[in-house]
Amino acid sequence: MTYIENVFLCMASPLLIAALCMGKRQRKFFLFCLAGMGACLLSAYINTFFSALYRADTFTTTTEIAPVVEEVMKFLPLLFYLLIFEPKREQIKNTAIVIALSFATFENVCYLIQNGAGHFSFIFFRGIGTGAMHVICGAIVGGGLAYVWQRTWLKIAGTCGLLGAAITFHAIYNLLIAYGGAAQYIAYLLPVLILTAGKLIFRSSIQ
Repeated sequence: MTYIENVFLCMASPLLIAALCMGKRQRKFFLFCLAGMGACLLSAYINTFFSALYRADTFTTTTEIAPVVEEVMKFLPLLFYLLIFEPKREQIKNTAIVIALSFATFENVCYLIQNGAGHFSFIFFRGIGTGAMHVICGAIVGGGLAYVWQRTWLKIAGTCGLLGAAITFHAIYNLLIAYGGAAQYIAYLLPVLILTAGKLIFRSSIQ
């Protein structure tokens, strides 16, 4: 059995201490790391609840329930930040990515504890692939919100659309993972390739 609450406490404690010791500007980073890991912890509970409620098997939970639950849970801390602090556009995107990376980190640690770390190549590809997938989803939501929240008439529709896009990408990734075989490794490589292509396009556009 994986006691994810204990894992969370062990990982969160140093971050909380760092947040208390750092200045106001750096404190936000550590708090958003905690928010991302907390969202992952709560997602595990909610996924289990809906899986039991609908008597869903592992495949259904992975491809249909988890993407919705996880993307919504990652969005909630960002929504709180938007409503309370009214951050600048660049801060919105960076915050979304920090939350997504923290979510992915906690998820990977729990996966290692539950399944072991004996197969280095598989763990390596999974860690990078999952991290890149969550970053892309965070960039979709964060980057999009930085635009739509500047326009009142776009806030609700734009937010729903961005969240839907992140959920769809997450679901496709999970579907390929659940399918197994070569599709699984395609899933691990796809987010990395998308991130690389996006970085190259961004660099060429500013030159």
